[in-house]
Amino acid sequence: MATSPFYPPQRILMGPGPSDVSPRVLQAMARPTLGHLDPLFVEMMDEVKGLLQYAFQTQNELTMPISAPGSAGMEACFANLVEPGDKVIVCQNGVFGGRMKENVERFGGTAIMVMDDWGKPVDPEKVEAALKAHPDTKILAFVHAETSTGVRSDAKLLTELAHQYGCLVIVDAVTSLTGSELRVDAWGIDAIYSGTQKCMSCVPGLSPVSFGSRAVDVIKTRKTKIQSWFLDMSLIMGYWGGGTKRAYHHTAPVNTLYALHEALVMVQAEGLENAWARHQHHHQALKAGLEAMGIRFVVEEAARLPQLNLITVPEGVDEAAVRARLLNEYSIEIGAGLGALAGKVWRIGLMGHACNTKNVLICLGALDAVLSSLQAPIESGVAVGAAQAFYQA
Repeated sequence: MATSPFYPPQRILMGPGPSDVSPRVLQAMARPTLGHLDPLFVEMMDEVKGLLQYAFQTQNELTMPISAPGSAGMEACFANLVEPGDKVIVCQNGVFGGRMKENVERFGGTAIMVMDDWGKPVDPEKVEAALKAHPDTKILAFVHAETSTGVRSDAKLLTELAHQYGCLVIVDAVTSLTGSELRVDAWGIDAIYSGTQKCMSCVPGLSPVSFGSRAVDVIKTRKTKIQSWFLDMSLIMGYWGGGTKRAYHHTAPVNTLYALHEALVMVQAEGLENAWARHQHHHQALKAGLEAMGIRFVVEEAARLPQLNLITVPEGVDEAAVRARLLNEYSIEIGAGLGALAGKVWRIGLMGHACNTKNVLICLGALDAVLSSLQAPIESGVAVGAAQAFYQA
């Protein structure tokens, strides 16, 4: 049976990811495919590595994109650093801390859980108590920017704590990379992973990772074989290492790497500090509009992610129906709550290319219109004006 080509509609992606992809990035993907060992492609790989080092703010030699989405970056960190019997303190304040626990246990480690409420950052005092209670801990693992709740934890402080007690750290930076301040070398982060589909405005499918010298030493002195062949850093570095001579490991997703290269060129051109400030600036405008409408934020301001806004659903409103109308009538995607927050909150993303004045005003106007038509208990007709007043101040 013959089928027609698939032509997706143009959406405004303001959920928890993926985010809108820059037209420049989409155009880069359409360039001619080279062989993955072609000398010109290898030159581009070296540029990608250097650009990722800038994005992570690191000089780590072992910095590269894993040829799979962010979950593979997570698994790469745990597969390479956790051996059977290792004790790992895992901080959980949302969905992705739970996935860290799964990884620890699947690689034979013991997960010591430090639990915080969803919507709250990781509590350093609880972490220090766990480190004191388990002096044989090898690794502290935590999420810098919890995608399920829009919470930012203090990665610098948590890393300092871990090192005081002789531990490595593994950090999830899927939603924070290029959207919030992140300094791998200055903060001493040992292993970190991210994804391309959030604040970098790139397509999904790659997972940037970086391993510091302490982590590399642990990988080199392992007593057991790394359980994943595909994610074995000692093998992948033969392909992603320096120089023009590369050992074949796998067929890299060539055109997707063109996209990442273009996205990182755009990050470098804007400047990291400017990108961080842009996300904060448009978050403040969105906040002004939502609060004028009477909608509350869940996360305290000090721990709030500008690129992922967790807001309460007004009383008596069917949150799924609102999301469906935003999608069908306005082509705007926002996210639902997960776990204990399901049905109670929305997650509005302001990530990368989607983080701009136009999207803030369109989203506020559409949300205002839909909620007003449902006679929701909000202040109608004021949200856009409040955001515009912020921009004009």
